[in-house]
Amino acid sequence: RDWLKCCISKENVDRRIERLSDTFNLPYDYELAWLLKAVTCIDLTTLAGDDTATNVNRLCIKATHPIKDISFSLSCNEEERKMLQNIHCAAVCVYPSRVRDAVRQLKLLNSEIPVASVATGFPSGQYPLVTRLAEITHCIDEGAREIDVVIDRSLIFAGKWEELYEEINQMKKTCGEVHMKTILAVGECGSLENVYKASMAAMMAGSDFIKTSTGKETVNATLQYGLVMCRAIREFHRKTGIKVGLKPAGGLKTSRDALLWLALVKQELGNDWLTPSMFRIGASSLLKNLDERI
Repeated sequence: RDWLKCCISKENVDRRIERLSDTFNLPYDYELAWLLKAVTCIDLTTLAGDDTATNVNRLCIKATHPIKDISFSLSCNEEERKMLQNIHCAAVCVYPSRVRDAVRQLKLLNSEIPVASVATGFPSGQYPLVTRLAEITHCIDEGAREIDVVIDRSLIFAGKWEELYEEINQMKKTCGEVHMKTILAVGECGSLENVYKASMAAMMAGSDFIKTSTGKETVNATLQYGLVMCRAIREFHRKTGIKVGLKPAGGLKTSRDALLWLALVKQELGNDWLTPSMFRIGASSLLKNLDERI
């Protein structure tokens, strides 16, 4: 417990993030590679109340071809040119009612990009568990290959950690082999210690990823919360040998935001986590900024 308090104390976390922000300065020659890496880790997202089939179709097209063709301006051989032309986002993320539209459009584009859907009473989690589990089943039936579930934060405030574990475990059983990301809504967890405990409960219950936020909270994905979640992932891996992914979402707007998150993950978790199978960025407007910088 003393180690935990030291590891995630606000003072230590703030100092670590300040040091990261102050010292992070990529050599210009390497920045392009890191920017392209960031693009491949994006879950390109639309979660608006006025979503239609049309804007979901546009989202899928953008996810399939996220950046302008830059191969002509680089000294590329044929293999490298083909690699650049094949860069795409990690997934598209939509509401349950739009999963079928996204699946259909990606099929038309001959793309293997998976469709992710939010579920389980997004964004509040304040619905009966039976309907939240039914929502997972509906999304999978519609063709979703990844499910972003949201927890009931009242369980955190009440310290009902076993109940939280059981809830997430039932969600994972309903997902089956489908990839499950558990949204902690860190801005509403109350403290860094609660974020750490919620991360552990989610991983113990079988989550494939832990995700910072719904994007609808007042405070979303900050590097401070990310550091605490990284340290929970590292400790869980040390104890169990199981690797769990990380997904920041909400508030990432600029290329520097994306690069700082990649740097944090590299320093805290290592290169094994710098792939779309272990690290995702939930974003909508970020891609435009990355494309312009590239």
